[in-house]
Amino acid sequence: MANVRAEKAVEYKKTCNCAQAVLLAFKDEMGKSEEELLALGSGFGSGMGGMEATCGALCGAAMAAGFLNQSDTLTKMMTKAMLQEFKEKAGATICGDLKGIKTKKMLCSCDDCVRHAVVALENQL
Repeated sequence: MANVRAEKAVEYKKTCNCAQAVLLAFKDEMGKSEEELLALGSGFGSGMGGMEATCGALCGAAMAAGFLNQSDTLTKMMTKAMLQEFKEKAGATICGDLKGIKTKKMLCSCDDCVRHAVVALENQL
């Protein structure tokens, strides 16, 4: 069964970057405006540093966790768990690796990265 929030994030992805799409999928819970979330995620298109570092969708999930974490678990520990879950599903966490820039073999599409990031965050909340 499809995850409704994950699919909503994929819809957002059609008009913004992966980090922004994940953030927007949680906008109601975060109490932030769409403009604020778009600005927050604007530096993470094509992964951090233009495919050189962490997937933007995973960065978006980590930022959202900071707003949404109401538990006794440190947000950095939640983020570590999300990173591990994401890597198991997607095969990597670096944008360029996910897109197969050096290997010419894509491990995970942007849409699926967005889905995995949303689900990983939901699993921590």
